[in-house]
Amino acid sequence: MRMEKKREIYWHLPGLCYFRFLNQVLLNLMNKYPESFREGYRIGSVYGTFPGAIWNGGRTVFGITSKGDIGKIIAAYNNKNVPVRFTWTNSLLEQKHVTDTYCNLIMQMADNGMNQVLVNQKVLEDYIRREYPGYKLISSTTKRILDVKELQEELEKDYYLVVLDYDLNHNEEVLKALQPYADRVEILVNEICYPGCKMRQEHYRNQSQAQLTYDPSLPFQCPNNSTPRSFTECMKRPAFISNDEIESYIEKGYVNFKIVGRGLPMEFVKDSYLYFLVKEDKVDFIRTKLDSTLADLMKSAARRA
Repeated sequence: MRMEKKREIYWHLPGLCYFRFLNQVLLNLMNKYPESFREGYRIGSVYGTFPGAIWNGGRTVFGITSKGDIGKIIAAYNNKNVPVRFTWTNSLLEQKHVTDTYCNLIMQMADNGMNQVLVNQKVLEDYIRREYPGYKLISSTTKRILDVKELQEELEKDYYLVVLDYDLNHNEEVLKALQPYADRVEILVNEICYPGCKMRQEHYRNQSQAQLTYDPSLPFQCPNNSTPRSFTECMKRPAFISNDEIESYIEKGYVNFKIVGRGLPMEFVKDSYLYFLVKEDKVDFIRTKLDSTLADLMKSAARRA
């Protein structure tokens, strides 16, 4: 009797630059100890930005990365057949911003047909479609599309994936309506913010303005600021999707899951990886390997710096 092959499930990881050492160690461990990771799980992309890119949105990332390091970081993922995905979701972009030298340099260096871009502004999307047609475009959750018909219309457009607003994570009516498109819907499994936050769009605009003006001091009173940023606390949030629940999404045809982590502590991201990607009885083993290898890698990088 022929065995049916288990469907491949794609996980999209944060911090292509900031968490690059953690991500590289994780990818190496998945290759070296595949029996310790959940069957059929693959890394579909690593998303984020390089510091200082004004097209970036969602979370601000200040600084600068040299051309040489940009090339090395992109190659480190692509050489393992993992796409990089740029978070070009600044909600305040205008036509004058699309010719930014640094952002275009990044796009040119990763323009090999493998990589991806998250978008939410038509002016930048049109520019990328025209100047960089080799990229896969993904509709960002920052658009905050909550209407089912609008979501269906978005999925009818030429997007590689559409990221679902986390307010809809457990909305069975929406999930059922989107089933014909399920393999092109991406779901955030560990969002730290609370559903229904009335300040979410304002927060995105605040972060976008800070990125455009290189000003991290712009005031914003986030109602969640006092909440602990731990994975244990995140598991209590209404939008969280547990391992026990994920199988029900897979049964409906949803195969793309996104792990949140940009702007959060490395321990939060590490705990998320261990929980979602590693078999329960192998967590301690992989945690030990991850911690020791990561420490050695960071020491080596510090000596070279």
